Amino acid sequence: MARFIGILSLDTRFPRIVGDAGNVESYHLPARVRVVPGAGSPDIVKDGRPAPELVAGFRDAAHALVDEGACLITSTCGFLITVQRDIAASLPVPVLLSGLSLLPTVRQMVGGRPVGVLTASATALGPDAIRAAGVTPDDVRIAGMQDSPLFTGTFLAPKTSQRATFDTAEMQREVCESALALLRASPEIAAIVLECGNLPPYAEAIRAATARPVFSILDAARLVGGV
Repeated sequence: MARFIGILSLDTRFPRIVGDAGNVESYHLPARVRVVPGAGSPDIVKDGRPAPELVAGFRDAAHALVDEGACLITSTCGFLITVQRDIAASLPVPVLLSGLSLLPTVRQMVGGRPVGVLTASATALGPDAIRAAGVTPDDVRIAGMQDSPLFTGTFLAPKTSQRATFDTAEMQREVCESALALLRASPEIAAIVLECGNLPPYAEAIRAATARPVFSILDAARLVGGV
């Protein structure tokens, strides 16, 4: 059986361009996407764990992908860090649901200096999510995309209101603007971790704008080189 990466996806309608965690072409191995019905952006991008029935939906989807031959389970939304341990404990393959899983490793890589987190919503990313990633809130500096109109209208709106298309150049401008705001507010950050699975298409632009190394869920997936 050919190995592949299994991707747990939120239930959305916006386009997932190459580089997005929900596009199979973004990965170093073949990949398959499993959408979890009812798991919309507003249901997951919030402070705290998803509703129990949604957690069960993600767990069931992960098991189905493993039964089909998945060698690694990942996801399109970094807020699933809150259920990372629960789902990983139930599966026989590695599980990396969030770019935030990289935070302990990245902190080691930069000698314990603060790490910036660029998230879909800084107001929704609470301290419990940071602790679930294996670091403390004092270890990170957070900025979000919640005030960026194109980003929020595309990725954070309810499914029926999400944009069916978007201007990638304008999206990149918004993302880089938020990354630079993070750097201005916290110039001490030594690296940036992208929480959101919609942000990796702009990782190179963020690196160029901030002169900081940038890490995402795609980098986390590549680290599992033995799968």
